[in-house]
Amino acid sequence: MITYTVKKLGNMALVEFVIEGGVLDPAKLAEVVQRAPQVEGTCLVCISGRGPIWLYGSLIHMYHYTKAVAVFEPRLSKCIVVATHDPAYKVGDQIPVQQ
Repeated sequence: MITYTVKKLGNMALVEFVIEGGVLDPAKLAEVVQRAPQVEGTCLVCISGRGPIWLYGSLIHMYHYTKAVAVFEPRLSKCIVVATHDPAYKVGDQIPVQQ
């Protein structure tokens, strides 16, 4: 189905996912999102993985409780902020990922 890993990088939690077989059934979306790992609400979450936009939308909503949510842009090796509750982050901010 889907596997998740979390890497703590300073004040960022990098949540990476891999869809087994490369295809995810939309009927499994609720189950897949419920299995996503919890992270501290005091950090920025960056979501990374090859997946459909509807999976990303659901994960972004799920991590809404954190300071900010970003998505990884592999062409830039940066996380792009897409939602924030913290004035330290603005939508569109580019956060470098040091792994």
